[in-house]
Amino acid sequence: MSRTKPKLREAPSQKGAEAAPQIGWQPLKPRTLVDMVIDEIVAAAASSRILPGDRIVEAELAQGLGISRVPVREALRILESQGLVVNEPYKGIRLRTVTQERIDHLIEARVALETAAATRAIMAGRNGKQEVRLLHHHISELELMGARGDAYGLANADTAFHRALCQFSGNEVICDLWEMLSRQLTIIVGLSTLGKNMADIVQEHRTLVRVFEAGDLKAMTKALDDHINIQTHAVDFIGLIARRRAERASAHKS
Repeated sequence: MSRTKPKLREAPSQKGAEAAPQIGWQPLKPRTLVDMVIDEIVAAAASSRILPGDRIVEAELAQGLGISRVPVREALRILESQGLVVNEPYKGIRLRTVTQERIDHLIEARVALETAAATRAIMAGRNGKQEVRLLHHHISELELMGARGDAYGLANADTAFHRALCQFSGNEVICDLWEMLSRQLTIIVGLSTLGKNMADIVQEHRTLVRVFEAGDLKAMTKALDDHINIQTHAVDFIGLIARRRAERASAHKS
């Protein structure tokens, strides 16, 4: 393995960092090169540096990150198992293409999981001051990333918010299923910022917290459907990706 220190983006742990609804120090988890490569690929996709359908060449990625091909190969294998990349004969590894059907399926699964999680949390009384304080903590991060215009940072904060909401359910199966989708959701949120005001995304989360704290199950179901289903469907992902691809091609020719 190369001894060159990789210049990789640090990102929050994908699972378990907010297991307890409290603000303060969080236990650090060991991070491997594989974890860091995964984060870098997701960051590039969420910030539209690579676009759905783009080829990801193992050797080029390893060289660019200053590491051997071994952790890159393992990272791509994990991302393939999670549905973020596809390995097709004669085409190589590519970031999964975004289709309307794929978006519909992700939204359907996410609405089901988060509605079940929020309902269970409210019924168990886990929508009190501690839980709400943690959600506001994530909103503060959303606001900061929005002010910076950081699409990946905002998408990560968005993911952390919804991860916490799922964890309040106390249902490990819901959390595990949601976690399988989390990186895809991070990319989708990041791409949505190409055509959606970041301040609007922050405001949607404020609404979710207000309804969650109130504990009205019917209102919570409606708020989640509006945030995940209606608002996501309002974004023309196919058009945004095509426009970004055209902009990139034009810049490359200049």
